Amino acid sequence: MNDFQALERDVAELRSSFDALRTSIAKRFLGQADAVEFLLYALLADGHVLLEGAPGLGKTTLVRSLADALDLSFRRIQFTPDLMPADIVGTRVLDEDAQRRRSFSLQRGPVFAHVVLADEINRATPRTQSALLEAMAEKQVTLFGETLPLEPPFFVVATQNPIEMEGTYPLPEAQIDRFLFKIDLGAPSLAGLKAILAGTTGPEPKHAGKVESRERLMRLQKLVRDVPASSDMIDLVARVVLATHPSGDAPDRVQRYVRYGSSPRGGQAMLLSAKARALVHGRLHVAREDLAAVAKPALRHRLILNYEGEAAQIRGDELVQDAWDHVSR
Repeated sequence: MNDFQALERDVAELRSSFDALRTSIAKRFLGQADAVEFLLYALLADGHVLLEGAPGLGKTTLVRSLADALDLSFRRIQFTPDLMPADIVGTRVLDEDAQRRRSFSLQRGPVFAHVVLADEINRATPRTQSALLEAMAEKQVTLFGETLPLEPPFFVVATQNPIEMEGTYPLPEAQIDRFLFKIDLGAPSLAGLKAILAGTTGPEPKHAGKVESRERLMRLQKLVRDVPASSDMIDLVARVVLATHPSGDAPDRVQRYVRYGSSPRGGQAMLLSAKARALVHGRLHVAREDLAAVAKPALRHRLILNYEGEAAQIRGDELVQDAWDHVSR
């Protein structure tokens, strides 16, 4: 088997795995197919996801369904105002053996898992939110001077409710920037709502079981990294990111409403997730349509509006679309 045939086999394997995961999740999470696709793109790109939606839309169900379909450990952390950093990363506890000798041992926190659901992350204090920062960025945790690596793959999905803001602590820009995607869950369509009502008020659906192994998932993540992106595609991403900044060559609404544009991480997120999408669609290179599909979830949370933009309730998606259209014309 030559290299090209091996690559074709790997791509077919990735597409098969993607379809199996999507089918498994769809049995429990109904009516939001786009959200499922973007969550899987982020997983294949080895990034993290901020999931935002009103209560009752199934954010927790979505993440739990993904974890159940994978041969990975899963922990859910319910963020509350009294949650402490040690409740996330771990602490030292005093143990006593049979000979009544005492010593400290390290008790690892729930962050030591492959899939971590940070539920309602904006309800915890900034100090506790930042406990996830090192883990998300460096994939390691420092406890009492000891650096402990997190076993790959490490995938964080944080949820937040955009409606009920009283008693919450908005995520700082530095932490929001760590998320590869921000996925917005809107209200389901009529057909989607009917599917949800029918599927959740009858007999409990049977568990589909694991459909993917940890080793194969890591192999697929490496395959995504190996997908080439031409200099033209890299140039397009760079120009889109720069077009989100109010200084220089930017569309009118960006200059009027944006205080700070996307960081370079936004461009990295676009390219990595576009590579995953290209493979899922059977292409061995990044195409313009891949970049167009992932631009909004990759950039929408990285734009910081000025006072006028906040007052006018301008949505990040509108500004990202303006930047894309401005560069693509």
